[in-house]
Amino acid sequence: MSQYCIIGSGISGSTIANLLNKKNSVEVYDKARGPGGRSSFKRLNKNQGFDHGMQYISPKSLKFKKFINDLIKKNVLKKWQGKHVYLKKAEKKKHIKIIGKKGNNDICKFLLKNINIFFQSEVKKIEYHNDFWHLKFADGKIKIFKKLILTCPFPQLVKLSKKFIRHSFINKKLKMDANITVMIAIKKNFKRPSSYSFNDKILGWAASENSKKRFSSKLDLWTLQSTYNWANKMINKNKNNKDINSKILIDKFFKLTGFEYEKPEFILNHGWKYSSHSKKLNISSYWDPTINLGICADWFVGPRLEAGWISANDLFKKINN
Repeated sequence: MSQYCIIGSGISGSTIANLLNKKNSVEVYDKARGPGGRSSFKRLNKNQGFDHGMQYISPKSLKFKKFINDLIKKNVLKKWQGKHVYLKKAEKKKHIKIIGKKGNNDICKFLLKNINIFFQSEVKKIEYHNDFWHLKFADGKIKIFKKLILTCPFPQLVKLSKKFIRHSFINKKLKMDANITVMIAIKKNFKRPSSYSFNDKILGWAASENSKKRFSSKLDLWTLQSTYNWANKMINKNKNNKDINSKILIDKFFKLTGFEYEKPEFILNHGWKYSSHSKKLNISSYWDPTINLGICADWFVGPRLEAGWISANDLFKKINN
């Protein structure tokens, strides 16, 4: 039996798993098909794909900058070069953009190296009996662990574990923002920029996957991401309205960029219901040593990937103290 069970393989889950695995036995479970959480990479084929969640890393804190620079030296991450177009007047134009060498989930893959991880394993219920955690999964299997760490979005955390948490943060009405992402493939044009940051109420961002120089393609692959405000209104019906919502974002893309309209040769819509949380809580993570329950996630600290890394490191300190 492993000492720690960690639910989630995003930046928080992969970071805390990596830290704990140095002196403990760890198992990671994720309901997705691969690692990364919000930094997942959606494959079009063996080599080509889309960063359909987190677009890039722009480190702020000194410790995180050092961590990122170490991964650049290890050839896990790299700088995203190219022409980036900013249509928002107030947006900083010169902040650094760091991406994965093969996909933006490379950082999580690196951290989870040599750790037992089980995908397509969704936890449906947790119970605490006789000093052990009993986890029931969607396929009916039950796993038992001494220590449990959860890294899921806040609404899912409340549903899964509220009765076990003894801290006021669990009673907050924390609203997580949604995001709707559309991935398209269109005819190739070498003159197009690497990315656009739009000043629009519906379309917030567009990125050329080809500009990241991970693969060669006869087509231009673009990732289009909505604004939070628009996605918050549309997300609950996005599964039924994928074609409509995709068309809205695609039409906006051609209008705002000035590209001549063409029908995409490939379209894929993905909705992130719990994409991010913009406000920092009064704690960065949670640890209850009496029942060995820990929680770390980006929504404790802020909307950026860095926030998840900070939360995981904070939890690691609490566990060791």
